[in-house]
Amino acid sequence: MSAIDPVGAPPQGEHSHHWEWLAIAVVAGVLLWLLAPVLVPFVISAFFGYLGDPLVDRLERARMSRTFSVSLVFFVMTVLAALALFFLLPLVGEQVSHFVAQLPAYADWTRNTALPWIDAHVHLNLAPYLDPQRLAEALSKHWQDAGVATSVLGQLSRSGWMLVQVISTVLLVPVLSFYFLRDWDDLVERIDALLPRGIEPTIARLAKQSDEMLGGFVRGQVSVMLCLGVWYTTALWMAGLDLALLIGMLTGLLSFVPYLGVTIGISVSVLAALVQYGDLQHVLLVAGAFAIGQTLESFVLVPRLVGDKIGMHPVGVIFALMAGGQLFGFLGVLLALPVSAIVMVLLRFAHERYTASRLYGARAPAGEEPVTASGVAAAEPGGGAS
Repeated sequence: MSAIDPVGAPPQGEHSHHWEWLAIAVVAGVLLWLLAPVLVPFVISAFFGYLGDPLVDRLERARMSRTFSVSLVFFVMTVLAALALFFLLPLVGEQVSHFVAQLPAYADWTRNTALPWIDAHVHLNLAPYLDPQRLAEALSKHWQDAGVATSVLGQLSRSGWMLVQVISTVLLVPVLSFYFLRDWDDLVERIDALLPRGIEPTIARLAKQSDEMLGGFVRGQVSVMLCLGVWYTTALWMAGLDLALLIGMLTGLLSFVPYLGVTIGISVSVLAALVQYGDLQHVLLVAGAFAIGQTLESFVLVPRLVGDKIGMHPVGVIFALMAGGQLFGFLGVLLALPVSAIVMVLLRFAHERYTASRLYGARAPAGEEPVTASGVAAAEPGGGAS
């Protein structure tokens, strides 16, 4: 007589499949951690291929050949990248040089204006702790104890290899991007063909949801970043700031992380206005520029271009970026949002499975009254108070 499986117990083979998937995930995570520096150009190129594939598909539907569509999209992306490098990079370099040249002015303003004002109004004497001479002495005292010299020498010894990595990444990204763009649909079909047939429909549905969520978010967020960068650069330039381009572009780029871009942007802009002009008028102009920018971002740009594509709380986005950077370095930062989108889809799928399970719909044992979230016993339908 064969034993009867307990009610609701999964088949024995299903447990082995779970362990197999767990082993695959562990091996993939270890390989990702070990190969992180090598994978950076491939991830960047895959990102460009992912961004350009919908446009290639649209051109194909307009009865253009795949080769011509890929070549046209690749040419447009290359021209835009070249224009950004040849025109924006020198301007940003000039702004950085100007900022470095103005560092003594910022130090003098901090020592002679900011610290006395804080001491007079807040009664907090920070001058001894922020004195440049004292900071230099402390740095010199702990230089050898902290192993800074050894770290710097080690970094210099590895600088040649780092330079090789940067050059190889710059040279590889255009080539790899072209191949990813050309073969994107074939890669997706091959991955789909490798999936176990029993779970292929479920994985395909979850992958489609992840693609819709992530694709809309990334493409929309890139547009938001560009619009904000142009706005803040223009507004701060009209306000008369010398560092308008540097601060505006930095604010636009950091707007990818919720609240981080505007916080850093307005802090640096107010400081630059105080050091450059030292009056309240330019501080108010800077505040007005950021107020208008935040209004545009919150009520126009994000609702129209991004929407609620990922559905993650801003704290979750910041945690994902920091955790990815801590675990896998720059590669982890690149993969943080794609992985977050997939995790969100999987969590929604798990929630659907849970609410449809017998565990969620199980009735309370006889003689026990169901209890609501507030801790009050729920009355039976049609029952009265005793």
